[in-house]
Amino acid sequence: MTYKFSRLLSVSFIFFSLLLFLSCDNKPAANKAAANAEIKKGVAPVADNEIAVIEMENAAAYGTIKIELYSNIAPKMVARFKELAREGVYNGTTFHRVNQSVIQAGDPLSKDDNPTNDGMGGSDKPDVSAEFSDIPYDTGIVGAARGQGNDTANSQFFITLKRESGFDTRYTIFGKVIEGMNNVRTIGSVGPKEMERPMENVVIKSVTIQPRN
Repeated sequence: MTYKFSRLLSVSFIFFSLLLFLSCDNKPAANKAAANAEIKKGVAPVADNEIAVIEMENAAAYGTIKIELYSNIAPKMVARFKELAREGVYNGTTFHRVNQSVIQAGDPLSKDDNPTNDGMGGSDKPDVSAEFSDIPYDTGIVGAARGQGNDTANSQFFITLKRESGFDTRYTIFGKVIEGMNNVRTIGSVGPKEMERPMENVVIKSVTIQPRN
């Protein structure tokens, strides 16, 4: 009886160990499935009844950019963007990052005299959780910049200069340029120097939220 019990205990231990191993092995797949479940599928963007208007300090060179906002796709990020715009947080910030893919702005730290910290900051408000969608990152899409984690968007945003399939379902999309894409390209053509900063400061005069005509 003792031998049989010991053998049964050993078999049970092996079975439990195997079950534990399989459970641990399935965690990445389970996490991936959970992440995919958060991605909204088959949702068409509906433009908000308000648009964002970005006016540049050097209007002669960089003009104005108008953005329609997808409040049905990313309601939290749209609400944050509007809130910061109305508080004047974006006024005086720069497009601190330019490369062949995007132009990026929205960091309050870009207002100071220390260019090395540009792109490292955000507003004093809590981060915004991801609102992924299956909308493709085509030219002129406005996305929420974030840190290492999905739920780390805050104030920074970027505008794509061309189709960027690598961004799909990885960064929250909350709008698209409807006027002034030529100005976006002009900013993108300034050319980076250190840390992808433009060769000259490209300063945002104001971001305002206006009724859509």
